[in-house]
Amino acid sequence: VQLQASGGGSVQAGESLTLSCVASGSFFTINNMGWYRQAPGKQRELVALVTRSGSTNYADSVKGRFSISTNNAKNTVYLQMNGLNAEDTAIYYCHAALQYSSWGNSYNFWGLGTQVTVSS
Repeated sequence: VQLQASGGGSVQAGESLTLSCVASGSFFTINNMGWYRQAPGKQRELVALVTRSGSTNYADSVKGRFSISTNNAKNTVYLQMNGLNAEDTAIYYCHAALQYSSWGNSYNFWGLGTQVTVSS
């Protein structure tokens, strides 16, 4: 299984970016997909997560600005980021928890990360 993220870049404060991440490979189901980020000198933190049932969870710092969505048919998760500010500058990592069978354990996978830089 591989997670391929795209959409990072450099923007000015107040602008928007959309990140995409597609899961490829052979698996039974994806239980949840999400985005984490890690800024220099800081720990990796959850940004947003969406479950197979459609439930979402957001970090307080991005609520009202970021929106996570999925295309289940394409095993893809998106992160629409609006109103970006300098504090959003980080490497953004795609994450997926998936199963290889209906009775099996859930396994975690990570993408390589995509850089988001916001200039004030």
